[in-house]
Amino acid sequence: MQSQNFKNHAQMVPGFHYGAFGLIFALLGGAINYIIKSTPENKYLASLVVLIAVIFVFIAWYARVFALKAQDRAIKAEESLRYYIMTGKALPNELKIGQIIALRFASDAEYLALLDKAIKDNLSNKEIKMAIQQWKGDYHRV
Repeated sequence: MQSQNFKNHAQMVPGFHYGAFGLIFALLGGAINYIIKSTPENKYLASLVVLIAVIFVFIAWYARVFALKAQDRAIKAEESLRYYIMTGKALPNELKIGQIIALRFASDAEYLALLDKAIKDNLSNKEIKMAIQQWKGDYHRV
């Protein structure tokens, strides 16, 4: 497996991100085209097809969002434990969830200094990731 770094850490699942979403949006486009071109007696059926397509968009969107929220909670718990093991203290409340998620890529050697800098300078998650010198890969998040 290729070693992770800032440039290649984002993961895409082609079947979900491109295939499923592409097909859902193709269905939505076809449904909208169908309702526009349908005759008055077919408007009800056409509107149901549009409704189904919109429902699929919501289901796919929220399936992704809910999975990411669950992963974010797990990462926060892992990083809280990591910080506690290193310092004996609770993770600072000043950190935003995006900062915590970005800090998971920092090696133990640079973790505490980068965490302090993230709080002091209010670094964005992208700035935190770019500041990491020794990348610690996360190969399980998608």
